[in-house]
Amino acid sequence: QVQLVESGGGLVHAGGSLRVSCVVSGVRVHNYQIGWFRQAPGREREFVAAISRSASVTDYPDSVKSRFTISSDGMKNTVFLQMTSMKVEDTGVYYCASSRGLWSPRNSRSFTNWGQGTQVTVTS
Repeated sequence: QVQLVESGGGLVHAGGSLRVSCVVSGVRVHNYQIGWFRQAPGREREFVAAISRSASVTDYPDSVKSRFTISSDGMKNTVFLQMTSMKVEDTGVYYCASSRGLWSPRNSRSFTNWGQGTQVTVTS
């Protein structure tokens, strides 16, 4: 059974950096697609980044491209999201999720297992 646990959230000033982690247990992380999503109060869950099986392909929306980087460590069975040049609008609860289906990273419904989330707050 796949389990995902996020950590590393916190408070950061605009322009700063933060790295959040997603530890995957029960399966090998490189056998799954892993996505990061975020949700701010009163807003829908939003796609942030995804990495394909074997970490060969990544995807980002324009809102975070060139600022966020997703990576995975097979030895640690962990996926990281490095966030730089952060903005107030990056604030939200960040969730990681796993999928074994077709590569459809921007569709949250393609992900079957989700972590509990970690709060990221960016202040001005």
